[in-house]
Amino acid sequence: EKEQYADRCFDLLNQYAPNFKRSVIARQVLAPADLEQRFGLTGGNIMQGVMSLSSLSFMRPVPGYADYRTPVRNLYLCGAATHPGGGVMGACGYNAAREILRDS
Repeated sequence: EKEQYADRCFDLLNQYAPNFKRSVIARQVLAPADLEQRFGLTGGNIMQGVMSLSSLSFMRPVPGYADYRTPVRNLYLCGAATHPGGGVMGACGYNAAREILRDS
């Protein structure tokens, strides 16, 4: 069933990006249950928490910790639970590293 769904997605993408399907060398289709089992993401949630207005931007993951710092000296937050979230690959790590360098 997962593979059939992926095939449908690929067919749709191929309509707008001709040769898309031929350019893919390999693929791995993961459902939320797979993400939870393999990577420990509760419910398969790659965002590591609700993406609502009360937990976005300067309030992510919670108010007071959006700058990647914690009350513990030299302990920083990084990952999908931090701004901008799990959908922007690498940005959380980049932002946290930038703050670490500023504090060094």
